Amino acid sequence: MGMNFSHDTLPQRVLFGTGRAAGHLAAEVERFGASRVMVIAGRRDSGNVAKLTAHLPVALNYSDIVQHVPIEGAERARAAARDNDIDLLVCLGGGSSIGLAKAIALDTALPIVAVPTTYAGSEATNVWGLTKAGRKTTGVDARVLPATVIYDAALTTSLPVDLSVASGLNAMAHCIDSLWGPRADPINAALATEGIRALATGLPGIVADPAGSEGREQALYGAYLSAVAFASAGSGLHHKICHVLGGTWNMPHAQTHATVLPYVLAFNAPAAPGVEARIASALGSDTAVGGLDALRERLDAPRALKDHGFTAGNIAEAVSLILPQVPANNPRTVTTENLGALLTAALHGAEPTY
Repeated sequence: MGMNFSHDTLPQRVLFGTGRAAGHLAAEVERFGASRVMVIAGRRDSGNVAKLTAHLPVALNYSDIVQHVPIEGAERARAAARDNDIDLLVCLGGGSSIGLAKAIALDTALPIVAVPTTYAGSEATNVWGLTKAGRKTTGVDARVLPATVIYDAALTTSLPVDLSVASGLNAMAHCIDSLWGPRADPINAALATEGIRALATGLPGIVADPAGSEGREQALYGAYLSAVAFASAGSGLHHKICHVLGGTWNMPHAQTHATVLPYVLAFNAPAAPGVEARIASALGSDTAVGGLDALRERLDAPRALKDHGFTAGNIAEAVSLILPQVPANNPRTVTTENLGALLTAALHGAEPTY
């Protein structure tokens, strides 16, 4: 039958270069003709904010950032943008700061320049997420896609090694989910595979040399590829699980993804041999699960959901919330029983098995 697929490529400008973020950001502010910039960044990135924006027309520095973007926080930020006549959003940080910028853009259509300092990948997608009354809702909208992404490995050196590992494995989860997502196709499969390879190279490099740029550049490159693939392929089983866990129990985003990933891979891999072989090859291993396991061992990756606030008493509710969201094309049929078993294994950090 040959190839038969539909693929959308998102319109976005990417500027990549270690030590070049300040110049790139100034050029983008000028390119947009912005005169009242809202800078969204948390405390960890406050030093970078001062260096990058000292000579920019900043009308508002905003740091009221909460993970999973509670709707109340989004409304406060939207009001602040309107009250200060903001004409450009600049977000610096990880998924929480970028997610808040997206929440503002969803309501105002203001352009976003994203400067990631983690490997979350949100900067390269048109996906937004908001949490209301303990339930996280996600959607897709062109207004929330950052117009420009500025990558600078020097800005990520303040991210501790353990968080770098968790964030990078979150990016790898984007890659792996993209290979069996609802709109998986050969183009995003190629991007995802290269993303896995780059992350599998970059993350051990960060562990070996936290202050160096080589590993962090590879991780940023992999994170970008992972997000582009994910934006195209759509959210698979892994992300459906993690969005429920994060939004309902306010679990840490990166660590939750890093912990759940091997269990979803072991669950789906036997039912998707072509995908399994692709992942294994990108990891330089005979099997996908074995390759990921070996990488996680090198990285001392997060192991158990119980370490991040999840309990056995939460499993039944989690299963009931996740099951209606499972994509119809997931390689393996998901049931109450096997999903409960997956979450139980992840809770305790048990060995992922086929």
